[in-house]
Amino acid sequence: MLNTDPTHARLAELVVPHLDAAYNLARWLTRNVSDAEDVVQDACVRALRYERSFHGTNSRPWFLTIVRHACYDWMKRNKPTNVESVDHLLTVETIDELAVGPEQNAVEGFERHALAEAIAALPVGFREVLILRELEELSYKEISDIVGIPIGTVMSRLARARALLQHSPLLHTIRDRSEVRYR
Repeated sequence: MLNTDPTHARLAELVVPHLDAAYNLARWLTRNVSDAEDVVQDACVRALRYERSFHGTNSRPWFLTIVRHACYDWMKRNKPTNVESVDHLLTVETIDELAVGPEQNAVEGFERHALAEAIAALPVGFREVLILRELEELSYKEISDIVGIPIGTVMSRLARARALLQHSPLLHTIRDRSEVRYR
């Protein structure tokens, strides 16, 4: 029998469309797949509890704020000693293996892995802003609301995150290989 409770229906309307974004944010902040799943589950419970606090038309920033808080609470409680490899963390378009040879596939896989490692190495405050902007494509205003910082600080953190990535030793290898490949 279907649950016809209006609270559950409203929660499904507010949360379900944003579960992928929530999981993506949690995965990048916790740097662990199963921990991200736990965080999103906790965030859903919190969303149910605080459903009445949502006022507006776009529930994505509201729910991602809850996910962010759940992540930080989880990180305070659990300081993992082992960080899971992040080569599977970037969502990328599937490459047509017939159009690209095995060597090119290997190079692109290496590049994705290096980028994921470089992003994962960013301080969490920079990483979350970068993920929300570049992967979740949120506006500066939405990020400001989610993270609870002024828009200027969002822009500053985003610029600093990009600068850190640009100078990352993990990404220098990619640039060096690209220069050799295209000479």
